[in-house]
Amino acid sequence: MLQNQTAPAPQHLADEQPGALQELIAYRELLLMWTRREFRVRYSQSFLGAAWAVLQPLALMIIFSLVFGYTLGIPTNGSPYPLFSFSGLLLWTFFANSLTFAIPSLVNHMNLVNKIYFPREILPMSSILVCAIDFAVGAALLIPMLIIYQVQIGAYVLLIPLIVLIQFAFALGLAFVLTTTNVFYRDVRFIIPLMLQVWLYLSPVIYPASQVPEVIRTIYFLNPMAALIESFRRVLLYNQAPDWPTLGLAAGISLLFLIFGYRYFKSAERRFADVI
Repeated sequence: MLQNQTAPAPQHLADEQPGALQELIAYRELLLMWTRREFRVRYSQSFLGAAWAVLQPLALMIIFSLVFGYTLGIPTNGSPYPLFSFSGLLLWTFFANSLTFAIPSLVNHMNLVNKIYFPREILPMSSILVCAIDFAVGAALLIPMLIIYQVQIGAYVLLIPLIVLIQFAFALGLAFVLTTTNVFYRDVRFIIPLMLQVWLYLSPVIYPASQVPEVIRTIYFLNPMAALIESFRRVLLYNQAPDWPTLGLAAGISLLFLIFGYRYFKSAERRFADVI
């Protein structure tokens, strides 16, 4: 599927190529192939392999449970703190790893970007798809945890795919923006770890959103991760419907990021080969 063309090819083929989305669909096999490659490369020469997808949130769950659950006694609305923190960490790890791996994807594959034409969005998209696989692997650990803690699963759990889809859209849209910016300004790679560290504490991973003061809760839920993590817990741990206004707001913000990010990415695509 890779065309033997140099990177500037899109400039003179722009009028001949189909729309960006149609082109991406035409290259769907390349997207799947590159996703499989990224998954193998990420865990190659690793003793534990894909088990790291479980160990990362599991290790943090143990630390958070000891510090925030048993020592500080953070309330969890009746849910055991290990289960409460692990459910939040699953979504958070998916989001944080998506940005961590997607943002440098163009710069890390500069030889491909310079020499071969293909839809460049495949690179960050494949990185996030691998993180989605990691999320699915980590989520499998939730099943025995739910059994151990005797959590009753209800019909609202069927909304989990919708919540994950909204998060995927948000992560992808933000990744498009930051991946593009990283091509032109390499400072982004230094900012991302700090941004994610602060963002973690601004999201209800360690604590429930009910602990956020009412006076700032409206502003607080402008963070899509707050609504997504809270909704994930409500449908999974408490068998409750998500708060639809906050989830709808998260979906709207995620869609805006996805549309803007993709347009920004495609508008700058022609200049990637000149900078990288």
